[in-house]
Amino acid sequence: MCRELTPWEKCVEFHGHICPGLALGFKAAVIALNELGVSRAADEELVTIVENDACGVDAIQVLTGCTIGKGNLIYRDYGKQVYTFGNRKTGEAVRVSVKPDVMGRDPEHRKLMDLVIKGEATDEEYDCFKKKHLERSQKILELSVEEFCKVETVKLDFPKKARIFDTIICAECGEGAMEPRVRVKDGKMVCLVCAGEEYTRGW
Repeated sequence: MCRELTPWEKCVEFHGHICPGLALGFKAAVIALNELGVSRAADEELVTIVENDACGVDAIQVLTGCTIGKGNLIYRDYGKQVYTFGNRKTGEAVRVSVKPDVMGRDPEHRKLMDLVIKGEATDEEYDCFKKKHLERSQKILELSVEEFCKVETVKLDFPKKARIFDTIICAECGEGAMEPRVRVKDGKMVCLVCAGEEYTRGW
């Protein structure tokens, strides 16, 4: 009989490998779920706002059940390790801001990472990189809440629940697009791609 995977193992399976970034998202999600007293969302009960598109977001999706497809994962391109989690049922929300020094600086690890990314690492260098990756990930998972982040209770303006719209066939490419994403071009309904650059006058 197969052993059920732990929450961390499920995140690793989904993401594909262990890394410090995944550990950051995992720990942030665990802290937030504990603060809110909730578990994984089956539908849109929870909402998560992520301020980066890095590895940790995968762990957050697995643990919270918040996804782009369900409309309850909101992405803001701020490049910050900051995550806001809200419970629609209670109106409660918490903001988890990972402390900047959590990852620490390890020049050797960075050098090895660059070699691996470029495909220039030797087998020995790759093994060393993998070992350091695992060590740094484990260190993050073992940090106390106080060492890891700042947790704040916040007032969240919850986004509207996801809606299902009619599909409009683009007059140019023939592909379907959701109604609120089409534009009028030369008197015809077209998708955003075929509409080209919008008229903004610099705004």
